[in-house]
Amino acid sequence: MENTTSKPQTFRGTVVKTAMTDTATVAVSRYVMHPKYKKYQNRTKKYQVHDVGNTAKVGDQVTIVGVAPVSKLKRFALKSVDVKYVAPEEA
Repeated sequence: MENTTSKPQTFRGTVVKTAMTDTATVAVSRYVMHPKYKKYQNRTKKYQVHDVGNTAKVGDQVTIVGVAPVSKLKRFALKSVDVKYVAPEEA
């Protein structure tokens, strides 16, 4: 039997909610082709992410990585904040 180690899952997504302590909700989109109709469409899934210190804000582009279960729904941790969201100025 071979000794193989797999890399944990890594996704890039957008923070859509930060109302909970040490938790952020991240929406991850993927562009897939429908098997029957051969039309491409966006599929979105939301993940509960462990964010120690609440570093991510709504609208930030982040990278998340799979970890051992932190709680009932949290199976991912925040790896890095790639792009900070800057709100448009109101004129």
